[in-house]
Amino acid sequence: MIDQQDNIYATAAEKVDDFKFDHQVAGVFNDMIRRSVPGYSQIINTIGNFASDFVTPNSNIYDLGSSLGAATLSIRRRVEDKQCHIYAIDNSESMINRCRENLNAFKSETPVSLICSDIRDINISNASLVILNFTLQFLPSVDRDALINKIYQGLKSGGALIISEKLCFEDNAIQQLLDKHHLDFKRSNGYSELEISQKRSALENVMLPDPLTTHQRRFQSAGFSHFSVWYQCFNFCSMVAIK
Repeated sequence: MIDQQDNIYATAAEKVDDFKFDHQVAGVFNDMIRRSVPGYSQIINTIGNFASDFVTPNSNIYDLGSSLGAATLSIRRRVEDKQCHIYAIDNSESMINRCRENLNAFKSETPVSLICSDIRDINISNASLVILNFTLQFLPSVDRDALINKIYQGLKSGGALIISEKLCFEDNAIQQLLDKHHLDFKRSNGYSELEISQKRSALENVMLPDPLTTHQRRFQSAGFSHFSVWYQCFNFCSMVAIK
């Protein structure tokens, strides 16, 4: 399938439904995330580089909330000699189907198991690398600590969690400043005020960002020995936590 331009919110709607990763979103997802998330391509490329650092032979890799498989593809290119297994999990059948097409377009000796499931139901074991790329923010807040704890328990010593998220800020002046520049980023990528407004309405009950301090508390509480932000642009960041 050919990726289409994101114009989902270009027409005024009487009622804006909650955002969901359905067939319509899957078809425009590459365009949507490129125009909405600053630094996304840098994050994806660096996830692959981190795989070279952390993936060990005969271990498992989990891409939780794999969407169209960008992180899985980036990792797979760099672990050909590790005899590892990648598990790409997403609860959207539309995303899984598109991900399968993307993975089949590239030959690789590294097997990938595509699983349509809730990531909270996945068993994690013998893992050298786990990815949560803009995924945790879509889970109910009450379930986030338990998932991070489960990931930690399933990681091998020296293994890593890479987690990318939109942040909220406890300092209102910083929140307003970074929101302003993120909106300017979206405008510069061709989104209209109507599209920006309607998508914000669609996401407000679905995507609930945490402040950085909450992520740090989770890492520490789970038992991670080392953790830090490695990338940030406006209110989007990516973090690494090492067991």
